[in-house]
Amino acid sequence: MPLSLLASYWHRLYGSDRFGECLRVFLALAGIVLYGLASGRLAPVIPMLLGAIACALADTEDQWRHRLLTLLVTLGCFAVAAFAVQWLMPHPLLFPTGLWLATFLLVMLGALDGRYATIAGATLILAVYTMIGADLAGGPPPDMWPEPLRILAGAAWYGVLSLLWSALLPQQAVRHALARLFHALADQLEAKAALFVPVRGLDHQALQLTLAMRNEAVVRALNDTRLMLIDRIGSRRPRGATAALLQRYFMAQDIHERINSSHYPYDALARAFFHSDVLFRCERLLHLQADRCRRQAETLRARSTRGNHAADAAALDDFLTATAALRQSPQPPAADLLRALDALSNNLLAIDALLAGKALLDPPQRQTGVTLQDPAPQSLAEAWARLRIQFSPRTLRFRHALRLATALLAGDIVLQLTHPQHGYWILLTTLFVCQPSYHATWRVLLQRVGGTVIGLVAGWAALRSLPLALQLPLVVLTGVGFFAFRHRRYALATAAITLFVVLLVNQVGNGYAVIWPRLLDTLVGAAIAALAIRLILPDWQRRQLGQVLADTVRSDARYLTRIMPQYRSGRHDDLDYRIARRDAHNAHAELSGVLADMLREPGAQRRGHEALLRFLTAAQVLLGHLSTLGAHRQQLGSAAASEAVRQLGDGVAAALERVAATLSAQAAAMPTAAAPVFPETAHRVDPGDDMGQLVLAQLALIAAQGQKLAALAVDIHRD
Repeated sequence: MPLSLLASYWHRLYGSDRFGECLRVFLALAGIVLYGLASGRLAPVIPMLLGAIACALADTEDQWRHRLLTLLVTLGCFAVAAFAVQWLMPHPLLFPTGLWLATFLLVMLGALDGRYATIAGATLILAVYTMIGADLAGGPPPDMWPEPLRILAGAAWYGVLSLLWSALLPQQAVRHALARLFHALADQLEAKAALFVPVRGLDHQALQLTLAMRNEAVVRALNDTRLMLIDRIGSRRPRGATAALLQRYFMAQDIHERINSSHYPYDALARAFFHSDVLFRCERLLHLQADRCRRQAETLRARSTRGNHAADAAALDDFLTATAALRQSPQPPAADLLRALDALSNNLLAIDALLAGKALLDPPQRQTGVTLQDPAPQSLAEAWARLRIQFSPRTLRFRHALRLATALLAGDIVLQLTHPQHGYWILLTTLFVCQPSYHATWRVLLQRVGGTVIGLVAGWAALRSLPLALQLPLVVLTGVGFFAFRHRRYALATAAITLFVVLLVNQVGNGYAVIWPRLLDTLVGAAIAALAIRLILPDWQRRQLGQVLADTVRSDARYLTRIMPQYRSGRHDDLDYRIARRDAHNAHAELSGVLADMLREPGAQRRGHEALLRFLTAAQVLLGHLSTLGAHRQQLGSAAASEAVRQLGDGVAAALERVAATLSAQAAAMPTAAAPVFPETAHRVDPGDDMGQLVLAQLALIAAQGQKLAALAVDIHRD
């Protein structure tokens, strides 16, 4: 194989998101297996391997100091769980009580922060692993110390490797997060380009829905990257590599706002420029900018600077030439169309400059408010306040905690009544399958059952064809395979971990003996999870619809109130503005997620989804006009324009707040919100003031979309 091809494979492997985690898992599992071979005893290896896997599931992409603290908390939780299980297993009454209470409290503790949620989930998994380890050993041993200590030893071994990795490669996780962000931006640019195709009969509503779903992916990537940057920066001033990555994040934020911008209704643009090539050139330019975003992602992964921008520059020049030709034609388009086209050109020029690295944000000493908002609780009082809010049957977390705890209790009752061999896999399956939403539960259920069947067939074949000495390396590889596939191909991950279990048991016993119990327990555990999500406080998306719709419109109103003052004082990316922008995009992403989940729920729960689709489309259009105002922020040149914009902006924001208030009330029939009064000062704005006219036009479009949302809300609540 040529060296260049090997180098290419290595760069692809090293640039993969999963490479770091898989390498750490490989080293941890291989080290434990080698220890077992060297000591001549493989039985103690099983709890150590299970402990390492549980710790890997609790791993977070923090910098090494925070990861050390997280590891200590994780090991503390693991120790309590492992010893509690060993102590309670012989007591048939205390054990289910402790299981229910621990499950409920651990799920509720996840309300504090994503890091605590991860640790809590891994602690529950380790508790079940402790049960499985004791079951494989023939029941709880008389001495309760050895098994938990072996589990903790395996977890600590993986934790040490994770700490070393974080210390040696402190920025790799951030670079990968930014790479995922730029890939998501590229997908959104592709979706945006489809809106500029001037073809008759184009379904713009479907294209707007696609854009909304792509926007949801970008918002998730932005949030993930922000959390990693907060972990690296803290309260310090960013420096060196961290400062450079923070600039990339702000650049991505700016590009995201500009991608979402909508300067004119797309169907009207298609009609107006049907006989011109300007929209085709715009579409091609957006596709090329999407390619540049992907090249940015590859640069972040591989730390290379490859890429030829000649085609991009030529496409941009062609688009600008076509725009100039339209303006100079004997019969130029209407002034509002030309104004929108010029603003679109400026937007594309700004994206081009950002991607070329020519328009990065000012350095911190010239740019105030470059800090990021830390979502973690900053004090014990704040942490307690977050928990107290969640202790209500109306919250999704409380309902999921109660549902999961009850499902695990039901699984333990089934186990105690039937006494199946290796019956604790019932609990493990229920724990993995029972997700917060109906759709997620059924998706994981089907993949879990299918993957288990594939893994058991592969395990049977491996037991028949491979000698015992070759099965141990396969144990390590299948453990790595679980982590390689668990986020994107869960069925394959389940198949890998099932094969891992069969081969591991075969090292100290009879691997064939676990095949049928594993299958039956998986089916029983999956059935319990399916019944739980359907019968125990089911969280149908329709029940939270009113509040989600209201939050979306209210966040848009707040976004607008942060934009408008900057047309009087000038562009200023302070923290309050960025928070308002992020909250608006998060609310729209949540609305997209609610709709996607609702469409996969049983038929009776999908009632009214057509009106919701129209609402999501109209909301996406409104967000586009808000993003246009955000992208073009600058101080207006005339006092008349500034006053007119202020008056109309205040009126539009108030109208959106009224729509949000009526949505929160969830009235059966809500009046359509009155349109804000067009201020008298608007008539005194100079027609040649392009920016003033553009802002007024965008505010008028936002007001129209607000009225449309109010009317659609009536249809949604009628259904």
